[in-house]
Amino acid sequence: MNGSPTSRYISEEEIALGGGAPPSNPFSVNNDDDYDDGYANGDDAYPENGEAKNGSNLELWKDDIRSQNRNGHSFEMVPLSKEDDLGEFNYENEDEGGDDARHVRRSHQSNTPFSGDDYATSNTFLPKSVYQYIFPPTVPRAVQLCRPENIAVPACYLLVGLLQGLSGPFTNVYPLDLNASEAQQATISSLKSLPSTFKLAFGFLSDNVPLCGYRRKSYMLLGWAITSFSMCLLLFFSDLSMDAVELQNNQEGSGGGGDDDSAGRYQRQLQSTAYPPSIPFLSFSLLLFGTGFWFADVMGDSIVAEKAKLEPESSRGHLQSTCYACRFFGLMIAAPLSTVIYSSYGPRAVVVLMAGLPASIVPLVYILKETKNVQVASTKDQCSEIWNTVCSRAVWQPMGFVYLYNVLQVGNAAWKQYLKTVLEFTSNQLNSLLIVAYILLWLGIMAYKKFFIKWSWRTVYISTTLLNGIFSALQILLIKGITFGLSPFLFALGDDAFADFIGGIQFLPTTIMMVHLCPSGSEGASYAMFTTMSNSAYTVSTAFSTLLLGVWDVSKEAMERGDLSGMINLTALTTLIQVSGVLFVGLLPRTKEDLANLHSDGMSGSKIGGFIFLFVTFASVLYSLVIGALNIISPGWAGES
Repeated sequence: MNGSPTSRYISEEEIALGGGAPPSNPFSVNNDDDYDDGYANGDDAYPENGEAKNGSNLELWKDDIRSQNRNGHSFEMVPLSKEDDLGEFNYENEDEGGDDARHVRRSHQSNTPFSGDDYATSNTFLPKSVYQYIFPPTVPRAVQLCRPENIAVPACYLLVGLLQGLSGPFTNVYPLDLNASEAQQATISSLKSLPSTFKLAFGFLSDNVPLCGYRRKSYMLLGWAITSFSMCLLLFFSDLSMDAVELQNNQEGSGGGGDDDSAGRYQRQLQSTAYPPSIPFLSFSLLLFGTGFWFADVMGDSIVAEKAKLEPESSRGHLQSTCYACRFFGLMIAAPLSTVIYSSYGPRAVVVLMAGLPASIVPLVYILKETKNVQVASTKDQCSEIWNTVCSRAVWQPMGFVYLYNVLQVGNAAWKQYLKTVLEFTSNQLNSLLIVAYILLWLGIMAYKKFFIKWSWRTVYISTTLLNGIFSALQILLIKGITFGLSPFLFALGDDAFADFIGGIQFLPTTIMMVHLCPSGSEGASYAMFTTMSNSAYTVSTAFSTLLLGVWDVSKEAMERGDLSGMINLTALTTLIQVSGVLFVGLLPRTKEDLANLHSDGMSGSKIGGFIFLFVTFASVLYSLVIGALNIISPGWAGES
């Protein structure tokens, strides 16, 4: 006997079998323990509904509980026949009709998706409104992120944000304290981000080669283990105190450490902790950190891509918006926290957090529910499926928009120099701009989830692009000194912050779209491929913004002379380029329904479209690899000292 309803009809003859008279309430059972129903407690299946306290063991069934949800389907109770035997009652049987009619059948009255649990039988102490907010009754249990078996998913995204926030100020400031040159700083930054180029490989590996029977959770554990291990290397094989940095600087300043070059200390790093980390050793540790970090991040994205397909139409996108809200919340909290901890307690305290936080998620990943030993399609079949996917117009057309739009988001590369040289912003003020930007980015994510998730994707992009153009143009007013009575800092703060708020709103529509483009069974590789293409467009955009610095004179010397005409021209040009992205919005589907319709379009299945998509993706990956390799092999190749 696999289950039991919370209420049932029962005939007088069946009650007589229990040795009692028919109750006045047709939904009550007298002395139901006399039935050999197979339950371990020797009692009725659902004692939590309450038995009478008069000693008669009379179970009073509520009249309004005549249906249940099991395995994602709604069921309703039907009368028992006199010929039926209670011992053969099978809750899971949903056959209908014929002489062998069963007691339970699919409900024809409700299409509400199964939540996996309901408030009436949860035994929770929470108010009903709170319980149903945490565990929405309109979505399947597998999509309810606060369930113990799912909590590792938002925790993974939160951890990604926390580590991004903690590592950012650390990698920006600590190399400077170690007297790293600009070229070495570029190398460190490149090595840390280099593993993100291999996201496609990480996803493809997890799709094709299960580890310990699992495609996701085992690799997620491995990724976070590598992340923690990399920081433990720094802790155990170097002195991360500021005293060690000062001692080294004093020795180098007095000439005592002249023969102890960075490479030589790297060879002795594993044998002594008397020195702060050498630049090569720090770079190697951050390379390991980035590898584990992006590996785990890809696993989290893959799980979300799988679960998002289970969302009902009414709540599509809420899963991803919740996860990314967790990520950017962690980033918002950790970035200023890292700055404070570094200033107050030194780099060692930051590294301790970066080593310990990944270990904290291990228990949650362990209980993460994932089917073990699932049948995996062959590599050839998965490659064929991905090829068919990218040939679909539903993929290459909207992803073409994403790439073109992101490439056109060209920033003013001289803006930070202007703030520092002309407006004389301090380091604390520049950090304040960054922190407020993180906060507004998170608020943008939350705003989309709360207010704009039902909007057409085109409407979101058109309105936010035009607003962003207006606020970018306001930078020209700041350069001319027109701030409407506000201080330059507050004016710049509002301008930059609102731009990040808009970026947060724009972020989610494309990620939601990408999830629905992923073929089943290849979510890891396909979603990583889509995000890689999107992110690589920003890399090209950054390179383009650097090239524009040579169009007008926006050098530090020109700013010090008071010549700001180049800054005005460059700001106007970059604003115009950014807004021009709206011209391609016609490539973007309006809604998920339009996206689905593109699959059956006459141009769908175009091999030319699929080839262009893959060429751009792999060319962008190759470009990132070349830039990273040049930063490592030939530091200073781009002109850094």
